Amino acid sequence: MKLITPYAKMLPPHPGRRADGESFDNMDGLALLKHVEWCARISHRSEDAVTMDSWQRIIKSVVLDHGDWSVTEHASVSVDAYVDRGITHEWVRHRLFAYTQESTRFVNYEKKMPPAFVYPETLDNTTQAGDWLRSPNDRRDKAQQTWRRVIEICEDGYRELLACGYAPQIARSLFPNALASRLIITGNLRNWRHFFIMRTSKEAHPQMKQVTIPLLKEFQEKIPLLYDDIEPDQKQSEAMKKAR
Repeated sequence: MKLITPYAKMLPPHPGRRADGESFDNMDGLALLKHVEWCARISHRSEDAVTMDSWQRIIKSVVLDHGDWSVTEHASVSVDAYVDRGITHEWVRHRLFAYTQESTRFVNYEKKMPPAFVYPETLDNTTQAGDWLRSPNDRRDKAQQTWRRVIEICEDGYRELLACGYAPQIARSLFPNALASRLIITGNLRNWRHFFIMRTSKEAHPQMKQVTIPLLKEFQEKIPLLYDDIEPDQKQSEAMKKAR
């Protein structure tokens, strides 16, 4: 049984050329905001007023203070995530993103690589278990043993169906939600803001927050201003009051 630690991380923006012709082969989060500034200035034809730090005033006055988040749709970020299938099912509900996902139809986990699984860390928490076992340690150990036993049964069954001549797309029906799946997500800066407001909140799934809270921190470090007010584990009813 192969277990993996789930993650989600920003991919470097792809090389390209800005609308005004300036190259941004080494583009970073700051360059994304400069691109947003340049696009936003077209409405007033003030693109000739761009300076090294004028993006700060434009982002603050136009986006944060005035609330014109539409201009942030001109810049996009791609993220590489490796999470279980249950989390991918939640992630793809954000319909405005573009997705490419590891396919269980076409990947043969006997020939290409062994299947990987995500162990739910919440199984180590005994507060949700009943009193039918003698101690918290017993509850935790029983839960862990049950999880591993079922995963091994599913993994063995998948191999047996392949050995019987069935295609991966048929054998995959035995895989549980714990199966790890790699997912590439691309969305504009506004899409990502809404995603973080929703998926780092108190009510978000624990395994979702395991990757989205560190990912939010990465966005906050690499892209100034736009995500600074988002607070992980805030109640969703409060988080949803933020501009998006």
